[in-house]
Amino acid sequence: MDNLRQQDTPEARRYNRLHRRLGIADALLGLAMLAILLVTGWSGEIRDFAFNVSGGANYVLALFFYVLVLSLLSKIITAPLDYFGFRLEHEYHLSNQRTRAWLWDEVKGWLVGLTISVLLSQVLYLVIRKEPDFWWVWAWLAFLVLFVAFAQLAPVILFPIFYRFRSLDNDALRERLTRLSEKAGTRVRGVYEWNLSEKSKKANAALMGLGRTRRIVLADNLLANYSDDEIEAVLAHELGHHVHRHIVKSIALQAVITFAGFWVVKTVLRQPHPEWFQTQYDFANLPLVIITTTLLSFLLLPVMNAYSRYNERQADRYALKSIASPEPFISAMNKLAEQNLAEREPSRIVELLFHSHPPIAKRVAAARAWKQQVQGT
Repeated sequence: MDNLRQQDTPEARRYNRLHRRLGIADALLGLAMLAILLVTGWSGEIRDFAFNVSGGANYVLALFFYVLVLSLLSKIITAPLDYFGFRLEHEYHLSNQRTRAWLWDEVKGWLVGLTISVLLSQVLYLVIRKEPDFWWVWAWLAFLVLFVAFAQLAPVILFPIFYRFRSLDNDALRERLTRLSEKAGTRVRGVYEWNLSEKSKKANAALMGLGRTRRIVLADNLLANYSDDEIEAVLAHELGHHVHRHIVKSIALQAVITFAGFWVVKTVLRQPHPEWFQTQYDFANLPLVIITTTLLSFLLLPVMNAYSRYNERQADRYALKSIASPEPFISAMNKLAEQNLAEREPSRIVELLFHSHPPIAKRVAAARAWKQQVQGT
């Protein structure tokens, strides 16, 4: 049985293909909207409207109204794709969510996104106004602080907006996972059951938060369908990221990339664009800022995915070293692939461009190779 190689089903291949196309279409539609706003001069008209609504002289309030209009336009334009994504999950029997609940989540998601967008844009243009020559350095520092703050606050503020969490009732499993985390050298502030099943049939687990907000979260779908050994194997992988300091390394990498990104944005904004915006702090240039950073992200995506897959392989190896047998890890990977309708063996180009994790087939093969190595010693 161990030598049997499980293949992707046509259903899994089609679902993932449609899911990728949906993501690409969403990104291209958003970029097209921003480009149209720039080249037509509509971004400047929205800016003028925002100043008129805010009384003509209140820059901060005008910026808020500008971001609000931009956010509304984006949501309206991409709404059909969002609904298609909702129907896609139902078509492949991966969702438990009713239309009304989905719509409410969409509203909440838009409000959260708007809040974050307003905060980031206010910080960005405040720095540009105060430090017109070196704004990009100060903005880089401010965004790094906000990035770390969001990572720390997400488990206690952001995620509970969309999901319900409660302390894990299984005392034996909670103690087992707590010991595993202590062995990995990290202290967690609790083990929580994540009520994912009210929305999705997929399973997941995570080590969330930083410092005082760090916690273990286990989807109820995982708890219902996986053995304690399999859950331990999944969590051991998550703890592997802590042991190898992947979070710290990722923050450092993001710091370098963000620094370069702000320098590129600064260079772009300093080019003459009299028909689009007047000065660096003219927030009619916000679509150009977003387009520039998005294109940079696309260019770096294969490299970032390769780095992420390397980290995931390291975390897998730590998990295999931490558990008594690789069998629970192998069975958990196979269950997750089946339950989440994941591609076990995507094409090489799909893996390079879209996968932040190694394909399931490669992770299972590595675990089996580990098993043979251990048995041979």
